[in-house]
Amino acid sequence: MSQRISDEQRHDAESIWDYHQMGHEPRHVDVAIGLGSHDLGVATCAAELYHAGWFPLLVFSGGNSPTTATRFPRGEAVHYREHALSLGVPDSAVLVEPRAGNTGQNVTLSRALLAANGHEPRSVLLISKPYMERRAYATCRKLWPEAEVACASEPLKFADYVRSIGDEKLVIDMLVGDLQRVVEYPKQGFAVEQDVPSDVSAAYERLVAAGFDSRMLRR
Repeated sequence: MSQRISDEQRHDAESIWDYHQMGHEPRHVDVAIGLGSHDLGVATCAAELYHAGWFPLLVFSGGNSPTTATRFPRGEAVHYREHALSLGVPDSAVLVEPRAGNTGQNVTLSRALLAANGHEPRSVLLISKPYMERRAYATCRKLWPEAEVACASEPLKFADYVRSIGDEKLVIDMLVGDLQRVVEYPKQGFAVEQDVPSDVSAAYERLVAAGFDSRMLRR
């Protein structure tokens, strides 16, 4: 039986959803990196931003994880590339990094791939699923501090994303899990620290106490 979600819990989830998004305005950058996940909307967003002229070169990064192996059997980055090409992005504008298994590897392996192809970008646009923007930003600032970093994702509201996934409990679990990582990863040297407003922290604590915890790190 699915868990009933109250209006208060939904409001808490929306607070965390809003916090995860960086709110960066579009800007011209040297390269964009599409971060692999279960969400093909990352590739759709990347194609739209490419056609809008915000960057000349696009890297798709990601191998497989237990949550994506069935959906993307050839690997996240490979499927992202295929989708972007179907949306009119030229093959010459796309590089594929097919091995990354986490966000840190998305950054470091994409940077190495770019260097191997003669590119030393000074500005980078990270394109991710909406609730991953802040964690991606914090990770890249730690691992690639020389780069000017901006973030983008599909412009979806929380309710729209829930409809696209089809499982509200799972989406809230993912929001909670990503916020835990935003807090914990700097302590492990994986990311730079991010300020978390008190109302967002309180929303997080209430949702954890209510059992929205399937995507949390286990200590």
